[in-house]
Amino acid sequence: MSKRRDKISIIYDMLVSIVRKGGMIKPTHLLYKSNLSHKRMVPLIDELTRRGLMSEHLYENKKMYKITDQGRQFVIQYKKMKEFVDSFGF
Repeated sequence: MSKRRDKISIIYDMLVSIVRKGGMIKPTHLLYKSNLSHKRMVPLIDELTRRGLMSEHLYENKKMYKITDQGRQFVIQYKKMKEFVDSFGF
């Protein structure tokens, strides 16, 4: 049986998806790479932009999401925390 992701791991997946695409991503690509529905993704995008982890830009007249320095720091710190927790077998 598959385990449901918690909110923090979904946010991590979203930010890592942006990093892997070179720091900017189209909304549709973010949707697919994060494995989310549109209904679930929109409030998370709003929260991440409000908290300064990502920003919205127009690039060649297309909406794009860009990870911020704070978002990159979140990815680094979350990865460290996850490795620490995993080292204890949780």
